[in-house]
Amino acid sequence: MAALAVALLRALKRLCRVALFLSQLYVLSGRGSLSLEHHPHAQLPKVSAMEPASTQVPASKVPETTAVPSYVTRCPSNGPCSRLPPECMTCRTNYSCTYGKPALFECEVKPQVHCVDENNTRQKIFMINMTCQFCWQLPPAEYVCSNPANCKTVSCPRERYLANCTVRDHIHCLGNRNFPKMLYCNWTGGYKWSTALALSITLGGFGADRFYLGQWREGLGKLFSFGGLGIWTLIDVLLIGVGYVGPADGSLYI
Repeated sequence: MAALAVALLRALKRLCRVALFLSQLYVLSGRGSLSLEHHPHAQLPKVSAMEPASTQVPASKVPETTAVPSYVTRCPSNGPCSRLPPECMTCRTNYSCTYGKPALFECEVKPQVHCVDENNTRQKIFMINMTCQFCWQLPPAEYVCSNPANCKTVSCPRERYLANCTVRDHIHCLGNRNFPKMLYCNWTGGYKWSTALALSITLGGFGADRFYLGQWREGLGKLFSFGGLGIWTLIDVLLIGVGYVGPADGSLYI
């Protein structure tokens, strides 16, 4: 009986070894893998089809926005470089030029501005001829200034005001094209010198000239004094004739 029991134990051990070998072989073959891919109860995380995979746009696909400078609309395209407005170019200062004398200046067109020479060849750097002087030294006809209506044009001494001046588009000069300048009051309110003189000669005794110029107190004084018995009338004719008496608002005659 003991020999039979030992034989059974040995056979059982062999069966266990065979079963263990077969189980390992089954796992290694992939059919018994514990991965989520083959597990019947495993669930992969769901990804919504409506959501994009990434919210970042590749740098190569980002649209490039090129802003057009404001001066481009005022610069003629493919025209002569020498006729471009000053705001369309950048010129280098000619330190050897003599004040008030013509001199050559080397200029370069600004970005996105196109111009040509006499042979219709596109240029970027060219030469222009202009007078060697700063913008604030230009003659009054070559710049435009603000004109206030709150200073007296007829006064002694004559009043001045601080004006903001801008050089005209076709004029080339050195320095800042916008500059302040002290100017004499030179605005007009619409009063005519010829009308004031005619009223002073014809109806000056009744103060019509003073009423026309907006000087009500002087007009009433002439009206009730009959022109200062004629003396005030003659004086006003002389003063209006030489321009000493003007409109009450301080403006110039037309």
